[in-house]
Amino acid sequence: MPRQRKNPYLALPAAGVALALGLSACGAGDASAPAGEGLTVLVEGGGRAVLTPIAEAFEAETGTSVTFVELPYESLFDRLNTELSAGNVSFDVAALDAIWLSAFGPGMEPLDDMFTDSVQGDLFPALIEEAQVGGHFVGMPAWTNAQILYYRTDLFSDPEQQEAFSAEYGRELAPPTTWEEYMEVAEFFTQDTDGDGTTDLYGADVKGAVETEWLSLVLQAGAENMVLDADGNVIVNDADHKAALDAYIAPVEADIAPAGASQVDWATAQNSFNQGQLAMTRFWAHAYAQIPEDSPVHGNVGVTTMPAGPGGEAAVPGAWYLSVPEATANQEQAKEFVQFVFDHNELGLDTDLGLAATVSALESGDASERPNLAALIAALDAPGTTPRPATERWQEIVDAVLIPMLQEATTGGADTQALLDRAAEQIEAIVN
Repeated sequence: MPRQRKNPYLALPAAGVALALGLSACGAGDASAPAGEGLTVLVEGGGRAVLTPIAEAFEAETGTSVTFVELPYESLFDRLNTELSAGNVSFDVAALDAIWLSAFGPGMEPLDDMFTDSVQGDLFPALIEEAQVGGHFVGMPAWTNAQILYYRTDLFSDPEQQEAFSAEYGRELAPPTTWEEYMEVAEFFTQDTDGDGTTDLYGADVKGAVETEWLSLVLQAGAENMVLDADGNVIVNDADHKAALDAYIAPVEADIAPAGASQVDWATAQNSFNQGQLAMTRFWAHAYAQIPEDSPVHGNVGVTTMPAGPGGEAAVPGAWYLSVPEATANQEQAKEFVQFVFDHNELGLDTDLGLAATVSALESGDASERPNLAALIAALDAPGTTPRPATERWQEIVDAVLIPMLQEATTGGADTQALLDRAAEQIEAIVN
């Protein structure tokens, strides 16, 4: 399976070094390691940020130290793939991106006993579904994410903008709740604000170099699954996927998104919004806490759920899971740590990423300081929210088919049905 190249946690670069908490940890998988001496946790940069305060509390309570081995995203995948394939691991717990569970789940210890009714009652349904591989729970959600709508409150509350919008569209200016309203608001806010004859504010962006936002629109169009159905059949060229692709590229076709959409990824989009070049963007919920204080939009950003399509509200969850490899000799300690992370999940809110996985933890956040959490909860609770297909070939499908398709579609003037039909043929060749 190819490596994932697109990491949305942009402001949290991985250091590529081990960060030790308390006592030095013994080598993972060492059968002679005394109980309680230490655990090694393999993480990516965002994971280390979220888990550090929880690990400190774990050490204080249990006396067991935790050493984080922090790797860049691609390197983390490679390390996991190499060690799990060899059956000889250097870690006791690994933080896995959701899209890796199908590939690495068979090498992980089942965590079925942890998923009690009480635990499942504090998790979003999509995460419970996603955590299972081969009939077993192979990962416990540690933090989760989803895309929400960001909008400029200074623009939406401006009396002149409100009057002009009402005169043009016959309704009050407000954050859009439907695809149609989204296009109207994006069209309205595509403006030449300094009068030099050149557009310097765009209503919205279009990201051609990443796939997750388009997949959210697929669900909003009414699809029950994305790209593959529940039986693994390719459905990427059906009516819902076409409606979503047409809606996704509509701002490009209407010239109300910045040029070069085919190359826009998470970093580019986040930077454009933070620099004040966009009135709206659909982005991951964690980015609210990462708006720089010197940004022209700092203090002037509102958040809500993404506009709903014909099928209603929906989002694609972006969760990370803690898994315990079967090959570690420290399984009991590792499981104890995983349970501790669930039980103290709210500690992840007070970090740079500012995320958690449990409903109770996210609801405990200060609504006035963190309105993104309420929007995140609503997105994850939406009826159409569904995890990505549980196939170990998913990232290959993304890299080899979906992103090239989106990049071609976002250049303008594309035959979207032809693109989707070609994508279906390519995906068939990958999965069959």
